[in-house]
Amino acid sequence: MVKRTELVIDNETLDKSTCHPDFVEGWNNCYEVTLQQAQCDKMFSEKEVCHFERSEKSVFNGCKRFLSRGLLRNDKKNSKSSMIAVKLYLIIFSVSFLIGCANQLPPGGGEVDLIPPEIIFSYPENGTTNFEGDYIEFEFSEYVDKRSFKEAIFISPAIDEQLEINWSGTSVEIGFPNGLKDSLTYVVTIGTDVVDVNNKNRMLNSYSFSFATGDKIDKRSIGGKVYGKDAEGTLIFAYKYADDTTKYLARKPDYLSQTGKDGTYKLNGLAESIYRVFAVNDEFRDLLYQADQDLIGIPGKEISLTNTDSTYSGLNFFMMKVDTVKPRLLGTVMTDSNHLVITLSEECDSASYFANNFQIIDSTLDQVYPIDFSYRNKSKKEEFVLVHKNKLNSENSYFLVAKILQDLEGNIFENESTGFVVSDKPDTTAIKLIKTEPGRNGSTDFKNPEILLFFDEAIANKEIKNAIQFTDTSKNKIGYNLSFIDDATISLKPEMDLKPEKNYQLKVDLNYFSDAAGNKVDSTFVLKFQTITGVEFTGISGKLTTTKNNVVVVLQDSKDAKKFFTA
Repeated sequence: MVKRTELVIDNETLDKSTCHPDFVEGWNNCYEVTLQQAQCDKMFSEKEVCHFERSEKSVFNGCKRFLSRGLLRNDKKNSKSSMIAVKLYLIIFSVSFLIGCANQLPPGGGEVDLIPPEIIFSYPENGTTNFEGDYIEFEFSEYVDKRSFKEAIFISPAIDEQLEINWSGTSVEIGFPNGLKDSLTYVVTIGTDVVDVNNKNRMLNSYSFSFATGDKIDKRSIGGKVYGKDAEGTLIFAYKYADDTTKYLARKPDYLSQTGKDGTYKLNGLAESIYRVFAVNDEFRDLLYQADQDLIGIPGKEISLTNTDSTYSGLNFFMMKVDTVKPRLLGTVMTDSNHLVITLSEECDSASYFANNFQIIDSTLDQVYPIDFSYRNKSKKEEFVLVHKNKLNSENSYFLVAKILQDLEGNIFENESTGFVVSDKPDTTAIKLIKTEPGRNGSTDFKNPEILLFFDEAIANKEIKNAIQFTDTSKNKIGYNLSFIDDATISLKPEMDLKPEKNYQLKVDLNYFSDAAGNKVDSTFVLKFQTITGVEFTGISGKLTTTKNNVVVVLQDSKDAKKFFTA
């Protein structure tokens, strides 16, 4: 464990003739402090401190904390001089406070500040090894909001203890009360959530540096981009891979980074390991993924960094919202003696709509009735229709039961039920063909084509292949396979590819089609369409010159940022 340390200044290095006499005792407890901090606190002038060794960032050896850590810890022999020094310091501090030395408010008036804050100095230097200190330090180009800084600092691996954050002007010191672990590389990241005091301008890019408490520093890295309209500020969680059963997102990440304004990120200072990386829009900034509120980008594979100083680039993410809410039955309305219109809380998978997934319960007579047909609403994804042939008594109480409802994310609700009022209104409306794909005089692909027929009612008679004739313009019959997508939608697929740029015809005898009540219409529907040419396919080709590996080309819709195409 690296212990907390203080820079010792030998008494002989101090010019006692120019120092305040009350500050002679206890010099051996002095250590580093920035020039800006010392001058603002009015503790000592540059002349009084004597023999200060300046660095390139105006850091010198002073006595910022010897009053609290030095004189107060002296033995009883020096207690009198210690008390005099404390009193003198309190007087100076009070005067300094009154004259506004500690006032950190920005100047008023002038032009609107549009310049984002940036970090102009950090300690220790990036890449430092054998670091034995117990604090790190940053200096900003302007005053920044302290709370935003506290929420934007990330240290990897995580520090379990509470950080000590002390400000002086535009400089901030982060202390580690219990020190740092030995022989470990630490990566410190200041995220883009930091804003300035003057106009709440955010940092343009995250700032990151690494240092090691041992003699070697890890230099492995993973980089990439998060795509989407709100990609800026997305956190990147990296976990050392254990196995597929580990719930990584249930704990805080081992390493952390954040995307810049353009969505790019880089995880630096990674140790040799295999990593599973996620992109998380962490709303609470608690470094934990909450499925009900956070967007997430999920990787397609683990990243192996097992070679010395190895780098992986091109790990890109597309953000999405993971649904954790189970689907429910919101309403059941019986429109006539055969039809029930069902409304769900959300769209479900196709199996949830099957007729055999539902049954009607007569709670008065304790009887169960089957559902015969089911079909989807063509305009509302959450709505569908159930059809039955049962004779229900309007005086009894009925419930509709769904055995399993499973949404598109896999959330399941079992044995959901809802009551409904029986209607004895008869169904007298004939079945209609309301839509086709392709439409009349439309076009379709000649390779693996599919023709869809949409009806407004469930088709009770399924022996309908003789009702449909598929031919070309020369009256040559085209063989096809027929299937039902649901009880009101028919799919026709030719047994062989069609010819490009040719005309075809589909003739449907509607007299073959009847609903559960026996209603049908005596008419014929004719659909004429043509196939596309072989040159109507679109695409982009070219050559990408780069030295990077694992390159993915992403096409983003300029009008809709949520539409992507990858190659």
